[in-house]
Amino acid sequence: MSFILFLIAGFFSGLLGGMGMGGGTVLIPALTVILGVEQHIAQATNLIAFLPMAAFTLKVHKENGLLKTEGLLWLVVPALLSSVAAGFAAALLPSEVLKKLFGAFLVGLSVKLLLEAKVSFSK
Repeated sequence: MSFILFLIAGFFSGLLGGMGMGGGTVLIPALTVILGVEQHIAQATNLIAFLPMAAFTLKVHKENGLLKTEGLLWLVVPALLSSVAAGFAAALLPSEVLKKLFGAFLVGLSVKLLLEAKVSFSK
């Protein structure tokens, strides 16, 4: 039965990720809150699930001529370095701290989206 629940969580996270909302904003809470997975494992699972989706998206954008490569190195190198550093930091932090940091990230993201929606509606 638990396999089915994990499959459903992955399906809906992928569906929302495909519609533009980050799948991790659904997958990580689903894994931790609903399915009882440790925060470290949930975040690692999200990162692993992201890789094939990112590769597919990159391919589609390239085929449609939507991929700009100018200045790419200046974007990729800092992103890669900060991702590795954050990964090492996350590995050292207790699960409870990661949960609180991820919760703060979701609250900040919600506030940002609400402010953007408010600006859109006022136009």
